[in-house]
Amino acid sequence: MDFVKKHIEWLPALAIVIILGGSLPYKFGGSAETAHIFDVVGEFLGLEFFKTTGGYIIGVAELIACILLLIPRFRPFGALLTVGIMAGAITFHLFSPLGINVQWMEDGQMMEDSLLFYLACIAFLCGLWISLRRRAELLALIGK
Repeated sequence: MDFVKKHIEWLPALAIVIILGGSLPYKFGGSAETAHIFDVVGEFLGLEFFKTTGGYIIGVAELIACILLLIPRFRPFGALLTVGIMAGAITFHLFSPLGINVQWMEDGQMMEDSLLFYLACIAFLCGLWISLRRRAELLALIGK
């Protein structure tokens, strides 16, 4: 039982790494869906640079989160970073023109996908669980 209690964090950490890591080729590869998402978010925010570089910025942050999550000592920081990134993703899906069901044009055809929203929710919840479980370590950073 101690083994399970000690290593239970690997499940949500690996779920996050699979979700965030799985999106990295799209963010760094310039997929049509990624371009559409960051174009919509950049337009919504009024940040022209975010349209073209947002995918790279968020991709780097997600890569850092993945690396931190795989190192047990730094896992709470990767989890907290994940919570922040996914809170942003969820917010833009819900409160911007992006929507839960993202629709974009690719090769002349209308495509749509709501999976990204649900994966963001799963990653958020996994990150929140790890953050709460390891809150003492996170609070120690601010002297609490």
